[in-house]
Amino acid sequence: MLAIGVCAYLAAVYLIHDARRVNADDLVAQFRRRALATGVLVGAAAVAGLAVVAADAPDLFADLRGRALPLVLLSLAAGIVSLVLITTGRYRLVRVTAALAVAAVLWAWGAAQYPVLLSPDLTVAEAAGDPTVLTTVLVVLGVGALLLAPSLLWLFSLFQTSRRHADTSPLKRGT
Repeated sequence: MLAIGVCAYLAAVYLIHDARRVNADDLVAQFRRRALATGVLVGAAAVAGLAVVAADAPDLFADLRGRALPLVLLSLAAGIVSLVLITTGRYRLVRVTAALAVAAVLWAWGAAQYPVLLSPDLTVAEAAGDPTVLTTVLVVLGVGALLLAPSLLWLFSLFQTSRRHADTSPLKRGT
């Protein structure tokens, strides 16, 4: 439930700015309402999830209150700031704080569980592959990133720049 909610929240947050960029005020209002509602629901689900973890996995909960606490607090703060930014209409900046809130939740869980991958005794070191395979995979990923990153950055910049002719926008034409 939390994963689906987080995806819906991020989608609404990112679409607010995109709709505003093409002057689709009706869509801005719709995505703004959805982002606020989803943000509140996801925040409540995260807090409820902490209660479930406290009851069902006390060791994990202790680590969430221990070494992962800064990340939990960062997620909480970024989530609250995101809701305030949406309310005040700061749609570009909210993209950063919303992504930070979601990333901090994921990192908090990983930090709390580290070095255990699967409870009770499968650790990261035990689950790791052969060093030769890991090195090969990292090299291939690096080369792939070098080839793919410029194309993705160019594509992203094309879609994020304002259109000079707003009447060519599919949102304006109603299609």
